[in-house]
Amino acid sequence: MPVLLTERDGPVLRLTLNRPEVRNAIDDEVIAALTAAGRSAADDPELRAVVLAGHGKTFCAGADLAWMSKAIGYTREENRRDAEDLARMLETLNTLPVPLIARVHGAALGGGAGLIAVCDIVVAADDATFGFSEVKLGIIPSVISPYVIDKIGVSAARALFLTGVRFSARRARRLGLVHDVVANGELDETIDAHLKEVFTAGPQAIAAAKALIREVSGSRTADVIGLTTSRIAEQRVSDEGQEGMRAFLEKRKANWE
Repeated sequence: MPVLLTERDGPVLRLTLNRPEVRNAIDDEVIAALTAAGRSAADDPELRAVVLAGHGKTFCAGADLAWMSKAIGYTREENRRDAEDLARMLETLNTLPVPLIARVHGAALGGGAGLIAVCDIVVAADDATFGFSEVKLGIIPSVISPYVIDKIGVSAARALFLTGVRFSARRARRLGLVHDVVANGELDETIDAHLKEVFTAGPQAIAAAKALIREVSGSRTADVIGLTTSRIAEQRVSDEGQEGMRAFLEKRKANWE
């Protein structure tokens, strides 16, 4: 049975973690499958969005116990290589040129919470729980930390990383880790509403905007003026930029809708 289900739904790729017997825990197979799927998605010119979900009762409970038990016997170098695989997977998903939308139910813990930190839009069930529980196991949320801190900030990371406490979907939304909190029965409807908005936007503009966020984040305004002025100039003269502006002025739909 594949650890990751892939379904192409028109311009949308749906990725579903498929290890319900262990609450979709992450192991080396899951990491390899998500990395491969992400790389394939990045090279697909017809793709407009990716939806990441979990099969069964929960989204993702974090690291797989059997996988962790192997790591106990690893040398420092073997552990580093193992962590590098996870880092490559997260960065592959983080840099997708299309929106990555998470559908979260049940729980997103440890690496599962790290997964949603690399998603652009996170829709969570109102009874979902979250946590960075690594310190409870004597380890740290190291590889996921850049993405999580970028989402929730240093202050929240101090409180959550240092205690491993679980927290609610509503708190996750206040922190910026989650964007929408809805009833379980409204998850798909809410995601469809986001997809509808994505389809009205220029795909090249979306890719450029995602890249711009990464380039500008954490920088002083004065240091990125050259970058930001160049990026908007490039986009305005592009075929997509020209079409989008003309469509707006002519009060018609753009050719990508």
